[in-house]
Amino acid sequence: MRHPRVAGSFYPSNRQSLIAMLEEYTSPSKDERVVSCVSPHAGYVYSGRTAGRVHSLLPDAETFVILGPNHTGMGLPVAVSKDTWLTPLGEVEVDEDFIEAMPGIIIDVDETAHRYEHSLEVQVPFLQFLHDNFKIVPICLGLQDEETAREVAEEISAAEEETGRKIVVIASSDMHHYLPDEECRRLDEKVIDAILSMDVGKYYDTIYRLQASVCGYGCIAVAMNYALKKGAKAELVDYSTSGDVADRNQVVGYAGIVFRV
Repeated sequence: MRHPRVAGSFYPSNRQSLIAMLEEYTSPSKDERVVSCVSPHAGYVYSGRTAGRVHSLLPDAETFVILGPNHTGMGLPVAVSKDTWLTPLGEVEVDEDFIEAMPGIIIDVDETAHRYEHSLEVQVPFLQFLHDNFKIVPICLGLQDEETAREVAEEISAAEEETGRKIVVIASSDMHHYLPDEECRRLDEKVIDAILSMDVGKYYDTIYRLQASVCGYGCIAVAMNYALKKGAKAELVDYSTSGDVADRNQVVGYAGIVFRV
């Protein structure tokens, strides 16, 4: 069992309090055209509204493939979890058939990478609140280069084809970190424009040129690569910074993006 690590800090550990917060942040308008997305992973008081606007658009799926950056440095470079995941809203099973169907060229099973990582966990209560009868495939990326992002997307697509699952890919990422609000917004706009261009090479050029502190940049690239294979286009549905609710001198940016066919 993968027990929650940030319940009580990033989001409420009390079930009813968590449901009340999710009710406030979501307004379900499920769109069957959405195949992947970018959703932030900070404390809900900071990024929950942006995350909620993204999750509100996600269609029901048999399996949600969640990709998050490895903030802890623990575990294997590209690690998938097979444990059942627990949150205050209950248990979520992992889709082991989907995991077994992935070629395993770059993705390995490793629970250590997930043990203390928050970026995937914070997405799960949104899914539990808005969807029924689904499983997850949690993938933690310690490597986020362009080749890795392409290979991970290829593994996901291969498993989707073999299993016939209806899936949605979720890239968990915040944008720039710990900058004055105005500067953060200016730099985030450049990264967001690169994502909306659907040009992965241009996107990586932008990340490297800006030396961008976008923690899940490789996760975003996986979502882009997967969307490109589906013929999808990107749309910004919400943007905010922590400065909207806290100090504007040192903020983190949050972009909510969906990829629609």
